[in-house]
Amino acid sequence: MPRAAGVRTFLAFDFGAESGRAVLAHLHSGVITTEEVHRFPNEPVEYGGSLHWDVARLWLEVRKALGKLESAKLEGIGVDSWGVDYALLGECGELLQNPYHYRDTRTRGVMERVFERVPKEEIYFTTGIQFMPINTLYQLVAAQRDTPELMRGARTLVTIPDLFHYWLTGNAVCEFTNATTTQLVNPLTRSWAKDLMERVGIPSHLPAKIVEPCSVIGTLLPSVGQESLSGTPVIAPASHDTGSAVAGIEARDGTAFLSSGTWSLLGTELDAPVITPESLRLNFTNEGGVNGTTRLLKNVMGLWMLQYCRQSWEAQGRCYEYRELMELAAREPSFQQMVDPDDQSFLRPADMPAAIDQFCAKTKQPIPAGAGAYARTVLECLALKYRLVLQNLEQLTGKRIEQIRIIGGGSKNRLLNQFTADATGRTVLAGPAEATALGNVAVQILASGGANSLRQVRAMVERSFPVEVFEPVETDKWEKQFERFQQYTAMVYA
Repeated sequence: MPRAAGVRTFLAFDFGAESGRAVLAHLHSGVITTEEVHRFPNEPVEYGGSLHWDVARLWLEVRKALGKLESAKLEGIGVDSWGVDYALLGECGELLQNPYHYRDTRTRGVMERVFERVPKEEIYFTTGIQFMPINTLYQLVAAQRDTPELMRGARTLVTIPDLFHYWLTGNAVCEFTNATTTQLVNPLTRSWAKDLMERVGIPSHLPAKIVEPCSVIGTLLPSVGQESLSGTPVIAPASHDTGSAVAGIEARDGTAFLSSGTWSLLGTELDAPVITPESLRLNFTNEGGVNGTTRLLKNVMGLWMLQYCRQSWEAQGRCYEYRELMELAAREPSFQQMVDPDDQSFLRPADMPAAIDQFCAKTKQPIPAGAGAYARTVLECLALKYRLVLQNLEQLTGKRIEQIRIIGGGSKNRLLNQFTADATGRTVLAGPAEATALGNVAVQILASGGANSLRQVRAMVERSFPVEVFEPVETDKWEKQFERFQQYTAMVYA
C-alpha cells in the first residue's frame, strides 16, 4: 500500500485481554485516520494446572500483520498491552516459558507473605502502586517459590509489550509506563527499586533497563517483516494500554479519565505522584505517564464480570451478543441487587453468574432472574463504584472533577455511559473507542517530529475523533441507592 504525498503512516499493535489488532494510522494536514489491518483473538491457555498467555501465537499474528503491509512506508511501529505480566529471557535471549496470566492462582496468599518481609507501608511509599495480588512483585515471589531453577536460569525480565519490541528489534528494554505496573519501580527516581527487590528475594539484575515513552528502541529486523519495512523505527509508546489511552486525550484539571474495558481504570493526570498515608489507605495507584506525568488512578474490575458471564452462558449453550444483553438490561427493573465489582470472588470464578448468586445469597439479596438482570446488576454496580472512586479521587487531589472522559471499548456501551453520568452527577464524554491505539500512534507522531508537543498531538486526536456527550438525569434516584451500595462494598483498602 503506497503512501500518498504528504501522509505520514504509523503502525500500532494493541493487545487486549480478549483480542489483539494491528492499526494503521495516517496523519495528513493535522488529521489522523485509522484502518484496522489485522485482528486476532487473544486466548489464554491452561496446562499443568496453570494459566498462561500464548505469546508465540500472538507473535505469529504480528508477523501476519506485517506481511499484509507490502510496499508500505512506515515512520514508526509501537506495541502496547495490559500491565503486570512479564517474560523471562535466557542467556541466548530465548523465551524460557510462556508468560503466566495475571489471573493464575499461584499468587493467592503471596501478598500477605511479602508483607512479613517488608511492611506494606514501605512498599507503597517506595512505589506508589495499588496493592493487588496480580502485581508482578507477587508473581515473581511466587515464581521464586515454585520454580527457583528457572529463575536462576533467567538473564533478563521484560514486560509483555517489551517482549514484542525485543522480538521486533533484538533490543531488550522495559518501557517506563508499563514498568510502573510491576510495583517494582520508584516513581520519583523513575528507576527500578532494587533494594525492595532484594528484600523480597527477587534478583535485582533481572529487569531490563528502563526507557521513557517516545524512545526509539531500535529498527525493525530484516528477518521480521517485508523488505520494504526493514529499518523502520520501533518506538516505545506508553506501552501500558491505559497509558496509551490517556496519552491521546486531555484528562486533567477537572477532567477524570475512565478507561473502560475488561478493567475499568478511573483517575486523572497529574504532574507528580500522590504518595501519602491517605492514598495508601484508599489504595490508589500512581502509574507512569508520558512526558513525565503521573496517572493517579484506581483499578476496578470492569466489564470482565459481563464478559465472563457470557462465557459461562455460552458453555451452557446460551449465546448472547453484547447488544442483546444491553437491550435486556435496559428493560429490567433498577437496583434489584448490589454487588461489589472488586470482591475477590469475581477475579476468576469457575462460573461468574454463580459467583454473583453466592454474593447475593451471602448478603441476603434476591438472586438475579435471567441474563438481563445479571447484566443490569453489573452495569449499575460499576457506575456506583465509579462514583465511590471519584469521591476518593477528589479527596486525594483536593480538586472537584467536573467531567468524566470514558475511553476504550467500553465507551461504546451507551447504557453504562448514561448510568455513569447519573450515578456520579457528572457530564460524561464518551470516546474515542480506539483510544489505546490512537494514544500509541500519538506518541509515535510526537517521537518522529510530527507534533511539537503533547498538547498539539492530543489536539490532533480531538479534531479527528469527536466525542458523544451524556448528561446526568435521575440523579436523585441514584443518590438514594449510593448509601445502600456502600453497605455491600469493601472498597479493597490496603
